[in-house]
Parts: sequence; C-alpha cells; structure tokens
Amino acid sequence: MDALRFTEDHEWLRLESHGTVTVSITTFAQQQLGDLVFVDLTAVVMSFVAGDEAAVVESVKTAGKIKMPIEGTIVRVNETLRDQPSAANEDPPGVGWLFRISLADPSSLDSLMTEGSYASFVS
Repeated sequence: MDALRFTEDHEWLRLESHGTVTVSITTFAQQQLGDLVFVDLTAVVMSFVAGDEAAVVESVKTAGKIKMPIEGTIVRVNETLRDQPSAANEDPPGVGWLFRISLADPSSLDSLMTEGSYASFVS
C-alpha cells in the first residue's frame, strides 16, 4: 500500500506500523474550511460503517462532518484537538490527526484513492 490513501470526502488515511489507520482531513479540505476553531470527536471504542459521522469540525467559515472513511472501530482520538483545534491546520500528519481506527477489513484500503489519483480528483 502507498503511504497515504484518500477519500472523496477529503480525508487522508495512513496505515501505521501497529496495524491501525490514522485519519484526518486533507490540505485541500483545510483550505476550503479555513482555520479550525472547534473539533468534536466521537467516543473511543465505537464501531462505524463507512459513511457514518465520526467527528465534526467547525471553522471560521463553516462546519463540516467527518465521515468514517471505511468500516472499523475508533480506538483513539486526538485529545489535543479539543483544546487546540488549530493543530489540525498547523500539522495535520503530526499532531493534527483526528482519530485512529482498527479496520474491520484491511483490504478496504485498496478501494481508496492514491495520492496521485486524489491530486487529479481535486484539480
């Protein structure tokens, strides 16, 4: 698998060495939203199917729902974002990630866009 996968809802996913997947919003989504001022994260150890609402982000421009990109269980949320939502804008792959999931089916990542196909999608 490539390092990152992307969804049409402008989320990126990164498979971690310990088998979980880290999820956050893409740079494109951040540019559309503007500076985040609030992040509402779901509870840990909740299972979702793809498309379920997993978080809400609010910015100076608008609010947006973050959908679960693939079926799985949220095993960790980024508590830093509750007090510092702007961290998602400042360092998305570092301290700005939203949540980590344990996949119901690891092969489901194969159906998501690669970095190149996402770049074409947003252009």
